[in-house]
Amino acid sequence: MLDKGVTSQKIRFELVNNVIIIPVEINGLPLKFLLDTGVSKPIVFNFLKASDSLKVLHAEKIKLKGLGDGDYIDALRSSHNTFKIGNAVNTDQTFFAIFDPSVNFAPKLGIAIDGIIGYDLFKDFIVEINYSNRFIRLHKPDKYSYKDCKKCETFNLEFNNNKPYVNAEVLTDGHEISVKMLIDTGSSDAIWLFEDAEKNLTLSKNYFYDFLGSGLSGNVYGKRTKIDALKLKRFMLENPKAAFPDSVTIASVKKFKDRDGTLGGEILKRFNSIIDYTNSKLTLKPNHFFNKKFSYNKSGLQVEHDGVRLVMEIDMSNNVATINQNKATSELEVKSVIANAYKYTIKPSYVIYNIIKDSPADLAGLQKGDIIYRINGNGTQDMTLKNLVGHFYQKEGTKIKLLVDRNGKTMKFEFLLQSPIK
Repeated sequence: MLDKGVTSQKIRFELVNNVIIIPVEINGLPLKFLLDTGVSKPIVFNFLKASDSLKVLHAEKIKLKGLGDGDYIDALRSSHNTFKIGNAVNTDQTFFAIFDPSVNFAPKLGIAIDGIIGYDLFKDFIVEINYSNRFIRLHKPDKYSYKDCKKCETFNLEFNNNKPYVNAEVLTDGHEISVKMLIDTGSSDAIWLFEDAEKNLTLSKNYFYDFLGSGLSGNVYGKRTKIDALKLKRFMLENPKAAFPDSVTIASVKKFKDRDGTLGGEILKRFNSIIDYTNSKLTLKPNHFFNKKFSYNKSGLQVEHDGVRLVMEIDMSNNVATINQNKATSELEVKSVIANAYKYTIKPSYVIYNIIKDSPADLAGLQKGDIIYRINGNGTQDMTLKNLVGHFYQKEGTKIKLLVDRNGKTMKFEFLLQSPIK
């Protein structure tokens, strides 16, 4: 809840790989959480980092099953906790704490993430998400008034297991198909579709097999393609990326039989939105991302943050320059003492965790586990994961040169970017 007399609260967020990261304080401990409409109770999944200082109150052991190809995982259910987001405070919050260190999305995002929060935030507020300026605003439902907006469209939300669904249309292979889609701010992808021959939701021949992402219960694989268009009332997004996940890995989320897929962050970020659980409404307004073309990783490489490494650098701090004036000639004499030494600094390390078969990187000889030191002549130690991966989204035909470490041996590779979808 917000303090008496306060009707809204603005909170800045980080937009990383199409997902929203917000600051959350749990029992006095500041953490970073992914904002995910597809999750019910908050989850702390990078638990080992916070185990010494996070107070887990009134805990009981449970098992959780989420998206992915794995099994149930052990967790603690903790109740009567204090959650604080900006000045919004809940003093009786339940969350799940996961001990398994493999449940950690930070390597894929390139920044430390401590957990996920969703329904328990959205149910208490009308949540305005401004992707353009990277903030959310929490509004008290009884104090919020909708403004006239000619550029907006409003949709009815349906709920199943506390998760929001919206109706849309997809255009593919000459068919316009009505679909019910989960609104999932926690997915970095554009569209997921579940194959259904009766609805003509079938995969075209133009696709490639790919790693689609990670869930609480493991990895998700499937086929990537593109469809002709996605329609959200009058809003038409042309040639969006679409993925058809393997049926085995999504079995746990397909219990809601009316669900046809997911709208993820790469679609949602193209709108500034108002998500109103109280009145079951979603309002969308196109922003400057709306007309941005959908692009593919054209290398076949998927890279993640792999901890840190020590890098030796020149330390210039002891270099000294002196300036003296010659009294006889009035000329300035500059003398410098060069005392370069070396220092070791901690820098991020990036590793290849997946390679698409027969992709440019695969055919060039790169392998899973290779550590990328340099790309096109630039050291990766001073790059973010986003900067590094951005090289793989450049135009087709761009040359990529990589210097990698493979089991202690330095190796060079080069290839040309090639779109996996024509």
